[in-house]
Amino acid sequence: MQQTWNSDRRRTAIGRATLSVPARQALADRLLTPDSKILDYGCGRGDDIRALERLDCEVVGWDPYYRSETRIEPSSVVLLTYVLNVVEDPTERRETLKRAWELATTVLIVSARLTWEKSKVRGEAFGDGLLTSHQTFQHLFGASELRSYVEEVTGSRVVSAAPGIVYVFKNDAARLEYLARRITPDAEWLTSEDTASAITSLVDYVERRGRLPRLDEMPRETAELLAHLKPGGVRRIVNDTADVNKVTEGRKRSTLNTLLYLAVELFNGRGPFSSLPSSLQLDVRVFFTSYKEACQRADRLLFKLRDDGYIRGAMNASAVGKMTPTALYVHHRAVDLMPTVLRLYEHCASIAAGRPQEWTIVKLKHEGRASSWLSYPDFDKDPHPRIESSYLVDLKTLETSHISYEASTNRPLLHRKHEFLAPDDPDAARYRRLTDTELRAGLYENPHLIGTEAGWEAELTRCGRRLRGHRLIRRSGT
Repeated sequence: MQQTWNSDRRRTAIGRATLSVPARQALADRLLTPDSKILDYGCGRGDDIRALERLDCEVVGWDPYYRSETRIEPSSVVLLTYVLNVVEDPTERRETLKRAWELATTVLIVSARLTWEKSKVRGEAFGDGLLTSHQTFQHLFGASELRSYVEEVTGSRVVSAAPGIVYVFKNDAARLEYLARRITPDAEWLTSEDTASAITSLVDYVERRGRLPRLDEMPRETAELLAHLKPGGVRRIVNDTADVNKVTEGRKRSTLNTLLYLAVELFNGRGPFSSLPSSLQLDVRVFFTSYKEACQRADRLLFKLRDDGYIRGAMNASAVGKMTPTALYVHHRAVDLMPTVLRLYEHCASIAAGRPQEWTIVKLKHEGRASSWLSYPDFDKDPHPRIESSYLVDLKTLETSHISYEASTNRPLLHRKHEFLAPDDPDAARYRRLTDTELRAGLYENPHLIGTEAGWEAELTRCGRRLRGHRLIRRSGT
């Protein structure tokens, strides 16, 4: 059959030795599992198929050029990986997305190249994109454009997993289960080898969660080791063994996590109580008088996001993070220790536009609502790490922007690293000692000069110092 498109699409199917970024994200989010039937719709050369097969996934691929003979059948998960970019006819592009959506029985995973990659794509204007010298077409999406486009075509709510990667679920239950994993990750259980260790594991869970688990929440080996005990006996053992203060703290933490989930759920579209994951249904029953009361409290929490004064107060009261005149900066290891309203702030931004796969520090603005995820790949190794990229989403407009500093010769860098971490972080004391040493050496006397690589190096020279790892030493001859 003669192809009718103007661009040579097969040339956009690059070869890869590893999973594509969207497939890696979906794997991390537990949407691609050996229990799922997966269709890679527009699979190109089939690299993701081979990689997923090595992970024991049931996967097939179809491509109009490379695998046109594949019989296409509905699948629980459909991957549409960088396909929409290369279809130059808007009508066909829309039909391709609709067809992929029809084939998905649980979730459709859509990814597309974004506008910030424009510098990497050279070509002449053609339709609503570019036609390259290789006769390939590229329509680059804005992050919010991709989300809106997929929602409009599928008629369903979309969750942004990462920049340029969105998930659209066939039913609320599947969407809410994914959100629950993302916002309130499953508690890890201690290993159970005998009845005594199973009881220890159960007590640990109760102290962290603030309630007894349902049978289906327990690891199979733990449940089997405790099966000979009657429910009343288990309850008495827990009551006699668990630390009351830890249980109280666990209850408080779980209550706040449930409110956080319900507030994010409203931001993304709230379903009925019956659509909540079973664990969250139990949390609501145990920690609240009713689902209505829980939702009302969550709604008030979401409403507080609009109040600049309240947000600034929460930032000032935060036990973690570095406060500046314009924003709060928090390391990813400390994000869950922020006040609940600030965790909600960051979660809403991430679900609206996708949290980058690689980031080190989140920046939350005081006024307006904008969240930025900043990448400092060498944060733990470099005493003054250089920024590699930043990704910002404006919560009012849902517009996004991306800045790469990789080509910069004078990048911004960080000082006082301990301030971004929780006070009890294992590395905080070592970083604080370095800061104190630098203060005594006079390196922070001119703060307006030290924000970039060149300025910092000049101040080190002025003070006759250099760095060896996280130690400040005198330069030779000074």
